[in-house]
Amino acid sequence: MLNNEQIKDAKQRMDKTIEAFRNEIAKIRTGKATTALLDGIKVDYYGTMSPLNQVGNVAVLDAHTIGITPWDKSMVPIIEKAILSSGLGLNPLSDGTNIKIPIPPLTEERRKELVKLVKKFGEDAKIALRNVRRDANEHLKKQEKDKKITEDELKEAEKETQKLTDDHIAKIDEIIKHKEKEIMEV
Repeated sequence: MLNNEQIKDAKQRMDKTIEAFRNEIAKIRTGKATTALLDGIKVDYYGTMSPLNQVGNVAVLDAHTIGITPWDKSMVPIIEKAILSSGLGLNPLSDGTNIKIPIPPLTEERRKELVKLVKKFGEDAKIALRNVRRDANEHLKKQEKDKKITEDELKEAEKETQKLTDDHIAKIDEIIKHKEKEIMEV
């Protein structure tokens, strides 16, 4: 039966949507130190733009500090410059060999803005899930029209697709709730 393929494909696409959503909100600063904050920063390492974690050891030193130990000490000023120009609002401090990045606490107003942003990303992810559901249902209807599946099989597959969508939307709501709690925590 071909509709199982449709549902498997829809599930894979929905899982990818959730993964993309998780990656997107991981970059949102919560006032706590996390190495994910620096994931988007690249530095010029001997002519090649490389992610920070490929030019040194990036680690969380404590709840409010990230530490970077470059493998090549000459990279310290380059890494500092990249962090300053990243637009993350972080001010790296170096002792010539290591870089420490203090993570400033968030204001109440900024926390609320971040929660709104997380909810917006969540809504975008839900829209993506509904688009996957729509594509799957259109495909299933086409199969029924082409007499590849029966009307009963179509109804069953549509129910399964709806359940899959509901489960994934519930996951997104759970992730949003968790991130909101994390952001609002002082």
